[in-house]
Amino acid sequence: MVFEVGEAVEVTTEDVAQGGWCVARSPGLPVLFVRHALPGERVVARVTEVTSRFARADAVEIREPSPDRVAAPCPYAHSGGCGGCDWQHASLPAQRALKAAVIGQQLRRMAGIDREVTVEPMPGDETGGQPGLGWRTRVQFAVRDDGVPGLRKHRSHEVVAIDDCLIAHPGIRDLGIPQRTWPDTTAVEVIVGTGDRAVIVTPAGHPAPSSLAGLADTVPAESLLSRNRRRLTPLKGSGFLTQRAAGRAWRVSAGAFWQVHPAAADTLTEAVLAALEPKPGDTVLDLYCGVGLFAGAVAAKVGGDGAVIGIEEDPAAVRDARHNLRDTPWAQVRKGDVARVLRQRGLPRARLVVADPPRAGLAREVTGYLAGGGAERFCYVSCDPATLARDLGRLLAAGWRLDELRAFDAFPMTHHVECVAALSR
Repeated sequence: MVFEVGEAVEVTTEDVAQGGWCVARSPGLPVLFVRHALPGERVVARVTEVTSRFARADAVEIREPSPDRVAAPCPYAHSGGCGGCDWQHASLPAQRALKAAVIGQQLRRMAGIDREVTVEPMPGDETGGQPGLGWRTRVQFAVRDDGVPGLRKHRSHEVVAIDDCLIAHPGIRDLGIPQRTWPDTTAVEVIVGTGDRAVIVTPAGHPAPSSLAGLADTVPAESLLSRNRRRLTPLKGSGFLTQRAAGRAWRVSAGAFWQVHPAAADTLTEAVLAALEPKPGDTVLDLYCGVGLFAGAVAAKVGGDGAVIGIEEDPAAVRDARHNLRDTPWAQVRKGDVARVLRQRGLPRARLVVADPPRAGLAREVTGYLAGGGAERFCYVSCDPATLARDLGRLLAAGWRLDELRAFDAFPMTHHVECVAALSR
């Protein structure tokens, strides 16, 4: 027996799975991954996709709800609506329990690690009038052919027109991006800094510069930029944002990476310093260093007798990092792919290493370097439990020990979670 796309089936979900899904199993049928459900619920699910090994579905009717179910605050968080939030129908404590369960699953399955995990809330997320909302400081709105902006459906290019995004930071919502039309535009991205904002417009085709320049008077942001593939051209302002973390200000280009939760940079920096325990005179490698957040925080601890080397591929982030580290000349940044730079050798022997890679995780050359290098402590910051578990399995097999694993709910209402692993020889 097989499922058919469009078929409605009544199932009982069992447990949670990576990616915001719940799992339902029926005799003689493939495993069914159900969205908009919670573990233990009896639901009617409409099948949306069928493969040779499993099927996907959306819960369209809840017959027996979980005690953790709540009314989703956003009117677009439902089957066929916006795909940005996975768990708006779960209470915040339940969301964190679901994320902890996923991390535990991945650790057992991919690394053979049996460890209980607690997902910690971010400072400020449990206070105020809308707990878990209003945190996202970077949002990209897709724009339909008729100029109407919105957000995409789950696993789809279709754009859902919206009036508001409740997880967006107030500095984004105040701009009213969804309330206006954006002709000849494919995307509008907004980033909030500490007291400033940048808007990046991706035009359709190659419009005249004058047509884009006219936006400067109608978009009340400090910086306005145009995106042409990977190149950003400032139309107004400097194109930089100021972010505050670790007791100081950081210059961040509008196109460079920075944590999207306002409390994440501070929280993760504190966790990294606690994991590494840097001492004066230490040599430290910061892999995938971005704009230099961890490198700068560590440099303040190792002092002028130590050395910090960051490695980063993104040109804008490298420029920012060198600017941000200009007052600590013992902290330097090398531009290039992390794996390639490590292959070239010539790096000093580092006692401490920190890495915050993209969702794809550590390149094999990085785990190879850690396996054969002389580092004593390694801190791994990860936004993906699956690649984290894969890489931890490789590191444990190479002689490393997992001392501590912390998880942070840096993305409320979604399935995403940030982890910080502390390892030693």
